[in-house]
Amino acid sequence: MNLTEFGFVAGWRLVRVLPRPVTAAAFTAGADRAHRRRGPGATRLRANLRRVVGPELPEAELDDLVRRGLRSYARYWMEAFRLPALSREQLLAGFRLDRAEVLAADVAAGRGAVVALPHAGNWDAAGAWVAANGWPLSTVAERLKPEGVFERFVAFRQGLGMEILPTNGGARPAIDVLTDRLAAGAVVPLLADRDLSTRGVEVDFFGGRTRMPAGPALLALRTGAPLYVASMWYEPDAACASLVGPLLVPGPEAGTLDTRVRSLTQLIADGLATGIARHPEDWHMLQRMWLD
Repeated sequence: MNLTEFGFVAGWRLVRVLPRPVTAAAFTAGADRAHRRRGPGATRLRANLRRVVGPELPEAELDDLVRRGLRSYARYWMEAFRLPALSREQLLAGFRLDRAEVLAADVAAGRGAVVALPHAGNWDAAGAWVAANGWPLSTVAERLKPEGVFERFVAFRQGLGMEILPTNGGARPAIDVLTDRLAAGAVVPLLADRDLSTRGVEVDFFGGRTRMPAGPALLALRTGAPLYVASMWYEPDAACASLVGPLLVPGPEAGTLDTRVRSLTQLIADGLATGIARHPEDWHMLQRMWLD
């Protein structure tokens, strides 16, 4: 076990047994220290948030937004580490979804649903909430290095009731497995605001060009399952989300499959941008986003 893996194991074991006020204070202090040091992650978050809020926001207000963003990101990790120790009732109470009845109807009808997510709020709590409702959930996870960290993240999410497929290296291509799961009525949430493959679809996002994964659009076109865009954020007492959609999926008359994937991915980008602009402090994007 290397140092990185040891850190995650220690987090999962220690954070879940310590009182929440103690861990919350420690994670907040760590976020504030990262803000003061202005390391690469904090610097990148600042640049990304500047894109979101525009050039008019004064530097002092942007600085406060970055501090709150780092605190939100720390809260995500603290709460993720604690999820395995929570009861079903606590999992259901710790997350709120506007229009949850729409998703419930999709599952009950056996048509499933594709949900495009931002790296915001607490997507692990969202997945645990879906599973706690008894709804099947399948998604993909980036293969992290070292492999031991990836395997522990898979085990963590599987322990919460999610089916996790690797983005590559699985027995079958992930998109084929997800197609089958949607046909069986599963919820398929996919992080959609950053391309991990360099083969993503180029879109306009907050006035600049970036790439986003084609998977959500391609799955919706391939299966006919409804496609939603989620906005995700934090309230003091819970992680929250709302759904926009189902999006209008273009038919064959709109052009080639590639053309339809591109137009639908732009609609997803627009929906993600609306939610992120509403809650910029809860967008945990500490990596490079824009092509320029």
